[in-house]
Amino acid sequence: MRFLRLYVGIAVLAAVLATSACQSGKHPVALVSGKQAAPPNLTAAIPVPASSPENQVHARKPPEPSIAPENAPSADPVADLIAKVEKEYQSGQDNYKAGHLDAARQDFDRAFDLLLNNKLEINSDPRLENELDRILEGINGFEMQAQQQGDGFTEQKSEPAPIDEANEAATPVDANVKAKAEAEIKSTRSDLPLMMTDQVAGYISYFSTRGRGTLENALTRSGRYEDMIRRVLKQEGVPQDLIYLAQAESGFHPLALSRVGARGIWQFMASRARGYGLQRDWWVDDRQDPEKATRAAARHLKDLYQQFGDWYLAMAAYNSGPGTVQSAVKRTGYADFWELYRRNVLPKETRNYVPIIVAVTIMAKNPTQYGLDHLEKAQPVTSDVVKIDYPVDLRLVAQCVDASATDLQDLNPSLLRMTTPKDHPFELHLPMGTKDKFQTAIAAIPPDMRVWWRYHKVQPGDTLASIARTYRTTGKAIAQVNHLEESEALPPDSKLTIPIAPGKRSLSEEATYAKHATRYKLRKGDTVKSVADNFGVPPAMVRRWNHLKSDSLRGHSTVYVHLPVSPSAAQTEVVATNRAKPKHTKAVPLASAQNPAVVHHKVKQGETLYSIASSYKTTVDALKRANRNVAILRPGMVLVIRP
Repeated sequence: MRFLRLYVGIAVLAAVLATSACQSGKHPVALVSGKQAAPPNLTAAIPVPASSPENQVHARKPPEPSIAPENAPSADPVADLIAKVEKEYQSGQDNYKAGHLDAARQDFDRAFDLLLNNKLEINSDPRLENELDRILEGINGFEMQAQQQGDGFTEQKSEPAPIDEANEAATPVDANVKAKAEAEIKSTRSDLPLMMTDQVAGYISYFSTRGRGTLENALTRSGRYEDMIRRVLKQEGVPQDLIYLAQAESGFHPLALSRVGARGIWQFMASRARGYGLQRDWWVDDRQDPEKATRAAARHLKDLYQQFGDWYLAMAAYNSGPGTVQSAVKRTGYADFWELYRRNVLPKETRNYVPIIVAVTIMAKNPTQYGLDHLEKAQPVTSDVVKIDYPVDLRLVAQCVDASATDLQDLNPSLLRMTTPKDHPFELHLPMGTKDKFQTAIAAIPPDMRVWWRYHKVQPGDTLASIARTYRTTGKAIAQVNHLEESEALPPDSKLTIPIAPGKRSLSEEATYAKHATRYKLRKGDTVKSVADNFGVPPAMVRRWNHLKSDSLRGHSTVYVHLPVSPSAAQTEVVATNRAKPKHTKAVPLASAQNPAVVHHKVKQGETLYSIASSYKTTVDALKRANRNVAILRPGMVLVIRP
């Protein structure tokens, strides 16, 4: 399920395109400060491509005319739903075979969403359960095939965008908070207009209580990008305090993803991003490149200000599209955000958007008054840059420069996979001062093997045989590549080139989750975190497997979890149901009321098969039989304990 990720809300994309299609030219709007004026003749000047690849990723047959009326009741709604799912799934198969990986992913996403996001419960009909199992298994099969040709399917983990949570928050007005903020505004210097309203005061209360952690995390992370953002905003001639728009949107997280598919620090939708030169393909998404996205956002906001003549309206248009704001102004005759707010002619999220940004700006510029002066900002991101024209795995890059793969991912947030693009150049960011070290090390690896081969730093006790087992190669192959004798001792801390056959992975890089998903019926009080803790998996994986854009489980009765498996057995699955049972049988949760004889144990640091078997009064052999001969334990694995 790592393969599944819904990038864009199709309906929202259609709305953006619709509001953009009729806009051209540049005409600033005169502010009327809440007083009605003749409706201004607004036209947009925002570059948007004439067509959207989201809707044109592959050719699709036009829908066949329906014989029955649209509102005619279906004789078998389950069969109708399965037919729709099969159509998307077949389209995904066709696109995958044609090499259109991005299009295939979107088709598979739609098939998955059709099953989970409809009025029919999956467990209401065995046909639906069987269809979901078949779809999941089929997609996993495609993923495994793709991995045989390079790690192009290990998708980067995104983070929920903070703006979504703030938009849902109830914001009661505290008179004391409002009075205090009004006094602070008078002495607050900002190159953006700051106005105190009940809505702004409500969000100041929110970020002082429930949303305080979100605000503090964002202010801490701001140190990574603040210097760069302010420099770019200044170069583009826009207010530097627009940095707080990014703080409210994403918390300065390049991997932030909203529920409607907006990405990156500046939360660009894909269609608008292309209009400002941000490219997106299977390998790279420029919306997640902090500097490229900052420059694009500055230019977009500058265009919006030139169109509307007011920063509040420009920010509102940044959120909902210039066409939406233009329509509201024309309809009411008011070119004033707060008047449009009062008349309720803007979408709810847009009405909240400006007050959220103003509240964040006031608090960030008055840290002492809001108890934020103790925060230590993160250090700025610095790096060397190497332009490469070949695919290379980030894990190999990390070994070349003695860093971690996580470090390399952090430095290259626009890279969606663990492998750099195979069909176009890429600017690879490296830890500062390691450019020469990388170029020397990578030169020793054949260009066509840079996705597969690895470096290994010799540890005390390592032998060619033990290293070969770890990387699933042979001692003879390692010796030949490194010009060694097979019996030669290996000096500790020396570095060996490890030749790995294409399609194979070292044990540490194998999939660590079961191929088949376990279905878990939610209970009252369950959250993404509680489900993740119960099954010993990261919350981010639960979100990914279930297409969740946040930690909310609202509207879901069932979630799917791939249980952890031993890294020494790629085909091993620690299953929560008897293998002989039908696939659609529900998994027994950790606290098993239905089958108290079976329990689940999450492995802790330092535990062994013997210590676990002893604590449950069973044997090591019985424990291994119940868990498909698991041999190596990792903290967080979930084991089945049978009597």
